[in-house]
Amino acid sequence: MTELTPTPSFESIRHMDEDGHEFWYARDLQPLLAYASWDKFKRVIEKAMLACSQSGQSVPDHFSQTGKMITLGKGAQREVLDYCLSRYACYLIVQNADPSKPIIAQGQTYFAVQTRRQELADQADFQQLTEDQKRLYLRQELRSHNKQLVEAAQQAGVETDLDFAVFQNHGYQGLYGGMSAKDIHAHKGLKKGQKILDHMGSTELAANLFRATQTEDKLRREGIQGKAQANQTHYQVGREVRDTIQRLGGTMPEHLPTPEESITTLEQNQRTPQLKLEDE
Repeated sequence: MTELTPTPSFESIRHMDEDGHEFWYARDLQPLLAYASWDKFKRVIEKAMLACSQSGQSVPDHFSQTGKMITLGKGAQREVLDYCLSRYACYLIVQNADPSKPIIAQGQTYFAVQTRRQELADQADFQQLTEDQKRLYLRQELRSHNKQLVEAAQQAGVETDLDFAVFQNHGYQGLYGGMSAKDIHAHKGLKKGQKILDHMGSTELAANLFRATQTEDKLRREGIQGKAQANQTHYQVGREVRDTIQRLGGTMPEHLPTPEESITTLEQNQRTPQLKLEDE
């Protein structure tokens, strides 16, 4: 498996305001996303602002216009347009950026993962759940999104059960540092027939949910065709989720503890909590 080049640090250009809210400057994000021209990058920002408006969000809440002083020849300075961007704004920007740039794919995964993590963290209902209730909810989410992932993979050319098993392994290998589904199964000490997703804690399930949702989105958005391309896409997204966890100082999924009770046991003991969480 070919190693990916290290992801530039989107964390390194992140700022915090006086109230503890994070933001990014558009002028800092521009070179990181490989845009040499501000005019071209500004057109991407404008597309992202339109998408923000169409989603029912307040554009000024996510794209705050500001100024930045730049140094010209002989030490002269001039103020230029800049934007303070929320995480959601950055997410919309990378979604509307040039997909042919390798860094864009990395940015899409990074900000998608970060946005989804914050969405869950911000849900008061979700935070009030016990660990077992979180596991039940996330496992239910994964069942739903895995069906959509199967459909997207089939459209990309992943046709047979064996094809899909190989496709799934690529995603796991990216997220688990080279471990296949069989390796993870053995690592958890599971018996034949036991599903690895039923023996994960909420943090590990969340990481796999990010992997599944972002792979499906990337397959559809970029119109990826061919089993090899689909497999590599799944691996890359899994790897990006892993790299993001590492940058945030989190525990790698293979090092997270395996719960004593399976999802099947929990489902037998209690009903899945009915949460009215916001759509993604």
